[in-house]
Amino acid sequence: MKREKEISNNILYKVRCKINSENTGLSRTGLFEAIALEAVEYKLPPRVTARISNRIFAKIKYRLGILEPYIEDESINEIMVNGPENIFIEKCGEIIKVDEVFDSVEELEDVIRKIVSDVHREINEMNPIVDARLMNGSRVNGVYKNIAIGGPILTIRKFSRDRITLTEMVEHGTVSGQCAEFLKSLVESGYNIFISGGTSSGKTTFLNALSDYIPKEERVIVIEDSMELKITNIPNIVRMECRNANSMGKGSVEMDSLIKSSLRMRPDRIVVGEVRGKEVFQMIQAMNTGHKGSLSTGHGNSVMGMLRRLESMYLMAYHIPIDAIRVQIVEALDVMVHLEKVPGGKRVVTEVVELIGYENGSYLTNPIYLMDENMSLKPTENELVNSKYLKYREFSNNDRL
Repeated sequence: MKREKEISNNILYKVRCKINSENTGLSRTGLFEAIALEAVEYKLPPRVTARISNRIFAKIKYRLGILEPYIEDESINEIMVNGPENIFIEKCGEIIKVDEVFDSVEELEDVIRKIVSDVHREINEMNPIVDARLMNGSRVNGVYKNIAIGGPILTIRKFSRDRITLTEMVEHGTVSGQCAEFLKSLVESGYNIFISGGTSSGKTTFLNALSDYIPKEERVIVIEDSMELKITNIPNIVRMECRNANSMGKGSVEMDSLIKSSLRMRPDRIVVGEVRGKEVFQMIQAMNTGHKGSLSTGHGNSVMGMLRRLESMYLMAYHIPIDAIRVQIVEALDVMVHLEKVPGGKRVVTEVVELIGYENGSYLTNPIYLMDENMSLKPTENELVNSKYLKYREFSNNDRL
């Protein structure tokens, strides 16, 4: 492997010198021919020659080097780089280790710096963990070498370039047709909906799909840590994004500040991409002060597990009695939707639960849809309790059963 890296670097240097001396670029074919010509003297096996050629081509042609082809491949959902020599991808629900490697820690660091600089962020010893995004909307997390034992870590969560609609989700088996119509009606009617799920369970994609049914005449404020949502059907929309502190520790703008500011922008609805901490307090206050129809997501293993996490995040902002927090959560959130990633990589809705109250230390919930033992989403016999705001244009409570 060490000799292969040396050969690769030697060929790369010679090909770049050729390009610079001719003061012109090379076509794809011309570039591979130049690489092959330089590789002849090393008498390498065909597979090694091909691997070196692809690596050199990526370094010259692609801004993000060997990762660029994986970023462009729409069948790949996630790219995981655990140091310079361990690159994994998730493709069709399967985790695969790829042959390509970075030639050095410095090369990997350079790629990470290019990514984070595009969103005006820095990664270094003083700021070793950075969240960012690519121009295509992919979510990026980078970890600097001073706290990553095996070398810098880079994780890229990709999102489909095309928005997936609720109709397509029904076709893919993510949600049943009945449940989709029910949720569509809730969004149109202005119910506050919270979407929970584990990592890579499809929460953001599902929120995107539900946003298609926000009435177009409304003013919507979208707040995210890193902009991922693709809400395209609302003319009167405002998007705000958090900002990390600079290298001097100044200039940060946190999500709770953005939510608080949004209340002075005359919103009809507030969409919070994902809550992770003390911003839950401001979100709950916003939902409890007349801003109906709000949407948000969070990491949780179940509806009840998500409620417990919301309590913990609320306490990051203010220490008040837990009963008071639970009452505020119930008053703010109307319906919880939970998604899971099941074996094979499929994302499915497993629970749709109405919050109807809090009594004797327990949440009062009303399950509307639940996953049965055959992994099929089925309606329960329960009707929506808080149905007075439900629009009956294409859906009524009875249609659900």
